[in-house]
Amino acid sequence: MTAFAPVTEAQLAQARSDPAFRKKLLEQSLEVLLAGVQKLRNAAPSQGSASAKQMREAIALAVRLAEMIQGPSDRARRRSR
Repeated sequence: MTAFAPVTEAQLAQARSDPAFRKKLLEQSLEVLLAGVQKLRNAAPSQGSASAKQMREAIALAVRLAEMIQGPSDRARRRSR
């Protein structure tokens, strides 16, 4: 699993002005998040545990990141169905 490296202010500034860089940054974040979900999944958390809650939150965040990577036009199309 890739270690999480916090996003710097410089990266955030570049992401605001460079759509390709923003997409790359989101994709990298999604990869790290999914690796973390896999690690939690392999630990087989019980239904009521804190790990299960973390997994649900991580999956919700992964879906949101995937939507952001796909772009606003794809999200709008899916919502209108």
